[in-house]
Amino acid sequence: MSAGTIILIVVILVIVAAAAAVVSMRMRRGADERNLGGPEYDRLVDEIGPRRAKAEFDKRRQRVDGLGVRPLSAERRTAYTGQWDAAQEQFVENPAQTVSAAGSLVTAVAADRGYEVSEHDQLLTDLSVYHGRHLDGYRQARQTTERAGEATTEALRRALLDYRGLFFDLVESSEGDGVAPARAPETAADSVPAQRPWKQVTQGRHWKSRPQETSDDVTATRQ
Repeated sequence: MSAGTIILIVVILVIVAAAAAVVSMRMRRGADERNLGGPEYDRLVDEIGPRRAKAEFDKRRQRVDGLGVRPLSAERRTAYTGQWDAAQEQFVENPAQTVSAAGSLVTAVAADRGYEVSEHDQLLTDLSVYHGRHLDGYRQARQTTERAGEATTEALRRALLDYRGLFFDLVESSEGDGVAPARAPETAADSVPAQRPWKQVTQGRHWKSRPQETSDDVTATRQ
């Protein structure tokens, strides 16, 4: 085999490897977008097709990245988590007020992180970039809050859980990726206890103190 043939084969292999790397990178990026966007990204794909959905999602990402969204400080995470616990304690006595407070906390955390919250529709669009997997529940929770005076205890409980998902995703997300950072061992300066994942927040004494007649409405929260 001549030297020229060998060089040609090497060049072809390099080109193929480079093309495979590009395709793999695009596939990983698409998977990351679907994971972060969740149903929001899937909805865009269904409505306008994958290529236009990707372009729209990239546009949204560019806008959000331009907002200067930042992670919360340790002190702010502690403060917001404490406010959530305080509001949650009131669920049995006043579920409608608790759900309203939970919705307000979500908005407050989003604003603190740098999202623009004055326009609700725009906020939803912005949140779809890094927190899209929680938006369906958030929309349903807001609808329940708007009719809280007529909602059942079970509906209010569900709304609280839906708010909780987005709240803790916002509180615990690291900068720019919408993914909760790994927990370090708890120290005096640590704002979020290492052994207190958000799925356990509505467990414990807050729900054990409920009257007997409401026990069936909130039992599932402890599972």
